[in-house]
Amino acid sequence: MNANPRDVLSGTHYIDGDVASGFGALAAGCKFIAGYPITPSTEAAEAFARVAYKGNAMFIQMEDELASVSAVVGAVWSGVKSMTITSGPGYSLMMETFGFAAMLETPMVLLNIQRGGPSTGVPTKTGQADIMQSRWGSHGDYEIIAFAPESPQELFDYTVKAFNLAERYRCPVMIMSDECVGHMTEKVVIPAADRIEIEPRRFFKGQPGQYSPFKPDDDLVPPMAKAGDGYNLYISGRAHNDQGMPYTNEEFKLRCIRRLVDKIKKNKEKIIELREENTKDAEVVVVAYGISSRVAVRGIELAREKGIKVGQLRLVTIWPFPDERIAELSQTAKAFVVPEINYGQIAFEVDRCAHGRSNVVLVPHGGAGVHNPDDICDAIEYAVKHKEPLEGVHEYKTRLERKVFEEKMRIAE
Repeated sequence: MNANPRDVLSGTHYIDGDVASGFGALAAGCKFIAGYPITPSTEAAEAFARVAYKGNAMFIQMEDELASVSAVVGAVWSGVKSMTITSGPGYSLMMETFGFAAMLETPMVLLNIQRGGPSTGVPTKTGQADIMQSRWGSHGDYEIIAFAPESPQELFDYTVKAFNLAERYRCPVMIMSDECVGHMTEKVVIPAADRIEIEPRRFFKGQPGQYSPFKPDDDLVPPMAKAGDGYNLYISGRAHNDQGMPYTNEEFKLRCIRRLVDKIKKNKEKIIELREENTKDAEVVVVAYGISSRVAVRGIELAREKGIKVGQLRLVTIWPFPDERIAELSQTAKAFVVPEINYGQIAFEVDRCAHGRSNVVLVPHGGAGVHNPDDICDAIEYAVKHKEPLEGVHEYKTRLERKVFEEKMRIAE
């Protein structure tokens, strides 16, 4: 189905990524956002709050992030598409309830505009160090879907898509953006409502007395009840049967968790989105995401000017991870170069999937800024010239890190 025209602010806008995501939530049919102000994500909630009346929607500022994510879970089960917005420390606080939402198969969206950490870290500057937390932040086994937009336009587009996939697979979906993209102001084109596809909630069509809240269809995804229509639900964070009652049989406990994993894993090919450029005959493939992928473009250009065959693989979808595609590229590429604003998260995933066939060179950054494209070019050149297999992920020291190290040595002397 298409978006409701009253929810869509069609036209060409000059806005930042946070605002674009807020507008995207409304266009996707989101009727409720609960959140707590935190830099650098607050503008997304403010943007939604300003236009919520157009779609008969609501924003509530809760007392903290714990209450915010809990309110969203409750709102989804009351029948409305819902979202929460946060960064860094707030994200950590939400993780327990996020696991609860995964167990309940709650179709919700979480926007994280990443900043430097840990703890309070660097509140007003960028980071990409929450990527592994998005995958493993809550305890236990479950699968998630997470996007890493690289522009305000993509923050609009993938906020809509996040809601669609949340409904399609009945699971929480994360948008893992960063401060640079969140605060970057660019042209954002919001199409007419009839050009925006919206995934409707899949409601149970039988009689209320026949409904089991966790009984899946053939695609492993259970339909939901329509709130207010007389359904009797038992919802528990414990491993449960189709009726929601806690299991007493070990075999059925395993079956419950197995389905949470399989409904995403078995649909990886439909979910994963990548952008590739010149990877077919590349000596080196640069793997990047978010703002780092935009900075990498210049580093790649500099390397090409030196005659190096370089391709780029941009991760639009971070989770599920594109294991198979990385493995395929490792059969032809000499090395992967991974610039990311952390000290190695996705780089180790790339190394795992490369199976030792290609060297993996990490270009790390501690946050509060972005890479120098020259460092990415240097790492590409290093990867080409290094003849021997590297053991594990090789961390390429940036010019700034070498300068800091040399200064420490000088002081020590």
